[in-house]
Amino acid sequence: MNILITGGAGFIGSHLVRRFVNVYPNYNVYNMDILTYAGNLENLRDVQTSKNYKFLYGDISDQSFVNEMFQKYKFEGVINLAAESHVDRSILNPNSFAKTNILGTINLMNSFIELWKNNWKNKKFYQISTDEVYGSLGETGFFTETSPYNPNSPYSASKASADHFVRSYGETFNMPFLISNCSNNYGQNQFPEKLIPLFINNIINNKPLPVYGDGNYTRDWLYVKDHVLAIDLIFHKGKNKETYNIGGFNEWKNIDLAETLCKILDNKLGNKINSSKKLIRFVKDRPGHDLRYAIDASKINNTLDWHPSLSFEEGLSITVDWYLSNLEWLNSIKSGNYITYNDKHKYN
Repeated sequence: MNILITGGAGFIGSHLVRRFVNVYPNYNVYNMDILTYAGNLENLRDVQTSKNYKFLYGDISDQSFVNEMFQKYKFEGVINLAAESHVDRSILNPNSFAKTNILGTINLMNSFIELWKNNWKNKKFYQISTDEVYGSLGETGFFTETSPYNPNSPYSASKASADHFVRSYGETFNMPFLISNCSNNYGQNQFPEKLIPLFINNIINNKPLPVYGDGNYTRDWLYVKDHVLAIDLIFHKGKNKETYNIGGFNEWKNIDLAETLCKILDNKLGNKINSSKKLIRFVKDRPGHDLRYAIDASKINNTLDWHPSLSFEEGLSITVDWYLSNLEWLNSIKSGNYITYNDKHKYN
């Protein structure tokens, strides 16, 4: 099978590419990525010379490029992870989120339909989405697969729109599809604009830890390798035209998470106990900030027998250890040196 994974040089995408390359040697795995600031081919050093892996440098918002790649490589399965994903950036530049997240998804589906038309046997288009499309929860309740969409940021609105387009193509063109909506991911190789790697880096370097508002915003956290396993199961065993919610059963308030990271790092760095808590700074809230996300993952638990493998505390400790052991990787991101590596390898 020829599998296209878009956004495969990013955080979640690189973990997914690695799994598919290593676990399914009979698949030809193609990684399509435009290498924006969050794309890093260093994440895939260990598989970049594998016989069943190929990198395709290009933009999913370029329909002619996407058409060319589909015609050349005959992708039978598509897993769409390519996305602008940082909420703060979506507030500053909504257009780039609409271009990649909406138009890019449409382009992929157009090429998929043009290639296979009604020959849909064993073909799959899998859209990776987010719990943020559902909006904000109060202090109780959970998002389910039937929760109404109510996005509150340009980022979540763009992902919600893409999901609607995927479902519409399924109905209009009978295109086989799968959709999953996941909670906040964390783990190795995450770009350090995101909360957990940002706080790890700042604690290491004795810099402030910015916490929005009163710190009571609550998120459900999902370890990236558990998410990738869920994607694998859904791709291979999920029911056509179904949606699956993937959550970590780990609800944490931002302030509690910040204090826990301070405690873990103070212990691992040999700092005085609680000394890093002085770095916490409450900052002005961002517009449209959702109070709480929480996912009911019963469907994937019951139908595909998927469960998180780690508690949040275990996953955090493993994640912190990885960053402490890979300061060169972290410094390469901060210095921009990873861009030089990307430029060297993007046409290989």
